[in-house]
Parts: sequence; C-alpha cells; structure tokens
Amino acid sequence: MENEKMAMGPKGLRLLLAGLLVMVAGFVLMTGGGSKDPQVFNTAMFDFRRLVAAPVVILAGIVTEVVAIMKKG
Repeated sequence: MENEKMAMGPKGLRLLLAGLLVMVAGFVLMTGGGSKDPQVFNTAMFDFRRLVAAPVVILAGIVTEVVAIMKKG
C-alpha cells in the first residue's frame, strides 16, 4: 500500500475544475430572457448570447473535461 497514487495528478484535477467552471459559465450565459407577463412575448431569448455563445462555451468546457480525463500525469 505504500505505492498508492491517484489516478489523476494535480494538473489533471486543475483542468477538471477549470472545465467545470467553464461549463457553469456557459449555463449562466444561457439564463434570463424571460417575461414577467406570460401574455407578452419577449424576443430577448433569441439573442446571440443564448443561442450561440452559451452552447459554444459549454462545449468548450466539455472538451476541457475530456482533455483533463485523458491527460496523463
């Protein structure tokens, strides 16, 4: 039991945490755009930030997670 090592090193753990933070940022970018009155249609939910930027940021976080998992050392 003296040669027990973690499956992921400190760099991998930092990358894993960074990927998680990037994904959370993407979900935060996706929030909002609602209307207080359900009878009023708000076109703010179809802006660039929610339809393009947020999914790209989330995908970047997922890619970072995969790199962190596959990285050796």
